[in-house]
Amino acid sequence: MTDFVLHLLRHGEPEGAGRLIGRSDAAPLPSGVAACVDRAGGLAVNRLVASDLTRARAAGEALSRMNAIPLMVDARWRELDFGAWDGLLTAQVDSHALGRFWDDPDSSPPPGGERWSAMQTRVSAAIAGLSPQTTLVVTHAGAMRAALALLCGFDHSRLWAFDLPYAALLTLRVWPGDTPSAQIIGLRT
Repeated sequence: MTDFVLHLLRHGEPEGAGRLIGRSDAAPLPSGVAACVDRAGGLAVNRLVASDLTRARAAGEALSRMNAIPLMVDARWRELDFGAWDGLLTAQVDSHALGRFWDDPDSSPPPGGERWSAMQTRVSAAIAGLSPQTTLVVTHAGAMRAALALLCGFDHSRLWAFDLPYAALLTLRVWPGDTPSAQIIGLRT
């Protein structure tokens, strides 16, 4: 099967930055949208996709207008649902529970939140649905890490080593198929 380039762009800074913002639909700061446009503005892409959450979708809409490419909105690219922790500062979360989550996000999900494996399943389905053409996805740090786990085989403990600040751009060469794989070809932060 034909390989293709997949650019994953983390949304820009939202209102309430520094909190565990998963399912909350935090609005992006104008400077956050501008940072995404600056980071991805020169990319030559054939397809543009964004998470349905406003902080990612707004950057996708701006890139769509700038590049005259239609934007496809796909909820499978959402951030992990932090459940009862959503919107809280990490200092507001029980440190033992948070530590268990960072150590094993599948066995110790946030109360009422999403398991890591559930997010990987939806991100996997989103990747499988992409046709082999150069694609830019405006998404979230968790979904980017899930893609790295699925395509590059990183375990969750290694994924936290990737610094993915707002407007980070991760570029992968993807080989689709029954067991898709990828090679990291760039990370701009």
